Amino acid sequence: MKNGININTKDILKLAFPAIIAGIAEPLISLTDVAVIGNMYNNAVEGLLAVGLVGSFLSAIIWTLAQTKTSLSSIVSKAVGDHTTQSLKPLIPQAIWLNIALGVLIYAVTAPLATYIFTLYNATDHVLELSVGYYQIRAIGFPITLSAFAIFGVFRGLQNTSWAMIASLCGALVNVVLDYVLVYGVSDLIPSYGVMGAAYASLVAQLVMLLIAVFYLYHKTPFSLSLSSKVIHPKLKNHIALAANFFLRTVAINLAIFLSYRYASGYGETYGAAHAIMMNIWLFFSFFIDGFANAGNAIGGKLLGSRDAISLRYLAKKTTTYGVVVAITLALLCAGLYTFIGNQFTDDEVVLALFLNVFWMVLVMQPVNAVAFVFDGIFKGWGEASYLRNLLFVLTLGVFIPTLLLADFLGWKLHAIWLAFTFWMIGRAVVLYLKFQNRVTSMDQ
Repeated sequence: MKNGININTKDILKLAFPAIIAGIAEPLISLTDVAVIGNMYNNAVEGLLAVGLVGSFLSAIIWTLAQTKTSLSSIVSKAVGDHTTQSLKPLIPQAIWLNIALGVLIYAVTAPLATYIFTLYNATDHVLELSVGYYQIRAIGFPITLSAFAIFGVFRGLQNTSWAMIASLCGALVNVVLDYVLVYGVSDLIPSYGVMGAAYASLVAQLVMLLIAVFYLYHKTPFSLSLSSKVIHPKLKNHIALAANFFLRTVAINLAIFLSYRYASGYGETYGAAHAIMMNIWLFFSFFIDGFANAGNAIGGKLLGSRDAISLRYLAKKTTTYGVVVAITLALLCAGLYTFIGNQFTDDEVVLALFLNVFWMVLVMQPVNAVAFVFDGIFKGWGEASYLRNLLFVLTLGVFIPTLLLADFLGWKLHAIWLAFTFWMIGRAVVLYLKFQNRVTSMDQ
């Protein structure tokens, strides 16, 4: 490579584009649920709020436990960098089955407590009833989703995001079709299941993703699900430690999201419904841009393993540039389709008016999000779990919550929530950028 740079644009895009498709599959499932349910003839606002609340809690659980994916990716990518991949053959099945066990445990603990959980989100009456029913179906998929995510982490560590993309895309397509069939019904053939139909559709989609992921694991990698070794792999402890810190990092993120839903639903059902739409779009954008962060994650771990500071700078510059360009493009596209987008998610005039009044804030912060996500991905690839954990807790407790409380006191309602998210993301972007520059400079010395 030129000037000592051992990667090029093609390497980055080869990982980034499939990662974008794979990353948006889960939020696309939630977005489809929101759009389909928001246009039901009966109880659309209540259903929209219920799906938003459950989606928030599901994301909290899945994101938190799915950090094992990031941990596996970091370990595998470093092994690729120092040519020790074969030594991980006993580790991978142990890590995947650990994820399955965690999924079963979380389901067993949370499903019976669903009523209490969604009461904490200020859900009441019919919204609470819908939330509990929808969650208890979706939660069956915890072991399925977490095992699929662990396998996706292995693929990313092997510098391949195409297999996860194919699995995720197939799952998302299955979900879209089944959403329309099960939520609305098909004449006299299939009854309308409403909100519960969306839950069943999502469950089937998750199973499809897992089956395809397992196929690629067996046919395209040296790994399997077989627990052939009775000895615990020495790196499993490292994997658990990394995952635990990534877990705590995600707890901080989900604390911010939980508070946003709690405050929004506290303002009223229409506010909660409008916030649910914006949050799902924000998450969709985040996972879209996160494709470049995934490229940074996979390549960054490999370059750290080979101590290649020059290529790391190139990686950061390119992934940040692409991420920001994509973020601005998405924001401008949505700005041009501003009212049209709102109409796709709800027919309720009050919910639509609230959405249109605040959605611009979601769009404005997208370039900042891109910078934060890219550097966050690189630090994940480096295994800097404890640093990311501490940073997120400091920003959530020191920036997000004070901004939310102050702006809420001033009566800004949904604007208060999204102002808090804006300052929170600015903090992440600035601190991670400066830390990256510091770290790479020290590698030169």
